Amino acid sequence: MRDVIDALEKWWAGGERVARATVVATFRSAPRPPGASMLVGPGGEAVGSVSGGCVEGAVYELGAQVLAEGRPVLERYGVSAEDAFAVGLTCGGILDVFVEEVSADTYPEFGRVAAAVRDGVPVAVATVVSGPPERLGRRLLVWQDRTEGGTGSDRLDSAMEKDARGLLAAGRTGTLSYGAEGLPCDDDLTVFVESLAPPPRMIVFGAIDFAAAVAQLGDFLGYRVTVCDARPVFATADRFPGAHEVVVEWPHRYLAREAEEGRIDGRTVLAVLTHDPKFDVPLLDVALRLPEVAYIGAMGSRRTHTDRIERLRERGLTDAEIARVSSPIGLDLGARTPQETAVSIAAEMIALRWGGTARRLTEREGPIHEPTR
Repeated sequence: MRDVIDALEKWWAGGERVARATVVATFRSAPRPPGASMLVGPGGEAVGSVSGGCVEGAVYELGAQVLAEGRPVLERYGVSAEDAFAVGLTCGGILDVFVEEVSADTYPEFGRVAAAVRDGVPVAVATVVSGPPERLGRRLLVWQDRTEGGTGSDRLDSAMEKDARGLLAAGRTGTLSYGAEGLPCDDDLTVFVESLAPPPRMIVFGAIDFAAAVAQLGDFLGYRVTVCDARPVFATADRFPGAHEVVVEWPHRYLAREAEEGRIDGRTVLAVLTHDPKFDVPLLDVALRLPEVAYIGAMGSRRTHTDRIERLRERGLTDAEIARVSSPIGLDLGARTPQETAVSIAAEMIALRWGGTARRLTEREGPIHEPTR
């Protein structure tokens, strides 16, 4: 929803009625992940995308229908073997799209949700996307300290709250099924949980030209980017326009403090670009002992890294802990410039996040996208 939230909030605040189409589930090579949204505005405007162009026209028409009839709809789009010209995904995937009206009447809490996204306050929105008509479209908002809304069933709401909190803590968006034997609902229904957690963090250590390129690409990928260096003459906001903040501090001290204060989690990525032992060895000593972090990469030649390993062993780190660092950092793309190197580093992060092989797609067989984990 982040990519359409500004337009949606403007129309919502103006008392307008908007159709919001949301990808709630994907199968095989679907082009957009769960949570991707498209709006049909009050003047017929189209904002956002649910499929990268494959089914936008059909979804637009469905949005207009929802606004006309006032009833939410769950629609599945995929490949049609019977008619090659039918509406479907040319990539061979399948996606489920939930289309609902968003207005001050149907979604009175939306203003608080939009403010939370803007301010970085975690909130999960659990919406019934299939099931009995009287529950369809009902939603439960799960905040850190409270809930709002509900489905009309205290027992179901309690289960949804627990499950949504788990997804929110993991930063995951997805569907939940209720109604089978032993679950808190008499009717089969599906709930889509949209986890609106703050953006994941990227911390780049070392105020060098490569760091500026990595920070810019990190911002493009949706990270909240921090650049940290102990040298104030180099660590300036003007040199790193892609960073959300620039911190002048010894890197190991900064990382230790951020970890102690709970600002490092399993989605955080760390790029150590100092390639100077007096900075990167004490920094990696802290980083490699963190219980949760998505990625740790360190710049330097193989000779530099061999020396670094010995220094880390002298500090008591085990081979298993040292193996967590990717060094030399990045994928073998033949990169030369800072910008090309930044692409190499980002590509390694993405491959590790989604389980990619980092091979050329033309050399592979089978589906392009693996099932979302």
